[in-house]
Amino acid sequence: MNASDEFTLSLQSNNTAQQNEHPLHYTWVFWFMHRLPKAKIKDYEGSMKRIASFSSIEEFWAVYSHLRRPSDLPNISDYHLFKMGVRPVWEDEANIHGGKWIVRLKKGLASRYWEQLVLAIIGEQFDVQGEICGAVLSIRSSEDIISVWNRTASNGRINLKIRDTIKKVLSLPQDTTMEYKTHNDSLKDNSSFCNTDVFR
Repeated sequence: MNASDEFTLSLQSNNTAQQNEHPLHYTWVFWFMHRLPKAKIKDYEGSMKRIASFSSIEEFWAVYSHLRRPSDLPNISDYHLFKMGVRPVWEDEANIHGGKWIVRLKKGLASRYWEQLVLAIIGEQFDVQGEICGAVLSIRSSEDIISVWNRTASNGRINLKIRDTIKKVLSLPQDTTMEYKTHNDSLKDNSSFCNTDVFR
């Protein structure tokens, strides 16, 4: 069995929505990626495993309850949550003109913050008219990183609203340092978390 296969969740999905289900505004997809330390990934998109999609609250909990908690993931692992039809890569047409807000977390906090963020995103708490593309949780050896991806890096008003909503839903102190990086800059320097704009 391939090492990353154990993270693959196979769910039999019933496309007939039950009458008692609570539909979400969008269909969302969970993805997972893991690489060994010092391993170089040549095909980033091909290295990701699609876990499952969901379009109701009940389907979300059916998927989420079977996922490993972030605190149980090995280092250099990533969970991605993106709208159906949006690939979790910088180059996707929904992402290419956008960017991401970044929050760096001390080890041990990721599980709680990730769950709060996911619930806020699928529950439309950001209230930015489809601007949110998805979110990523990156488990690393010295820190864990949460990022929220949006469509339009040039819209300062929307970007600040997203930043403030992240702080609110995660109950972060007002003086928490947050970072922003456009996907265009990530493509230029081939880096997700270096050379960011810092906001205090």
